[in-house]
Amino acid sequence: MSTRRTAVALSLLLATAAAAAGESPNLGKPISEAEIAQWSIHSFPDGTNLPPGSGTAVQGAPIYAQKCALCHGAEAKGGAAPGATALVGGPPLTSGIDAPKTIGNFFGYATTVFDSIRRGMPFNMPLTLTNDEVYALTAYLLALNKIIGENEVMDAKTLPAVKMPNRDNFIIRFPDRI
Repeated sequence: MSTRRTAVALSLLLATAAAAAGESPNLGKPISEAEIAQWSIHSFPDGTNLPPGSGTAVQGAPIYAQKCALCHGAEAKGGAAPGATALVGGPPLTSGIDAPKTIGNFFGYATTVFDSIRRGMPFNMPLTLTNDEVYALTAYLLALNKIIGENEVMDAKTLPAVKMPNRDNFIIRFPDRI
């Protein structure tokens, strides 16, 4: 064993022993439950953990034009940004596994659309949209995909009730966890 490998192995052994003894390298600081709760923003298919707020496609259109169109293109049909895929249209997935996956032909739950926007958009400033903006953008994208009407209100009650076109085409590994 080389000297470098021996040093690394010894360092790992000492770190493990220190951790087992309850010692800490004193890095960082303890985080409170309230701080964790701020970042625990996941939403489930049944609507669990959706925040208060609401929005319609009509309200979402100007938000999309201002904050999303640069990457995802006009009417969400794809933009110039690398990795910014089309969110509307796409052939039925029966055309093959390599078919482009969009909200209308792939997503199983409308709450997944909400959760994706809430966590990661806009790409350059995630977590900056209000709950009402996220509901409105979700409604706009669902309406563009002809899943809901443009005046339907999306909120914590109505969003989980939206039946997505591809919902029944997934094999759920642990259905009791949904």
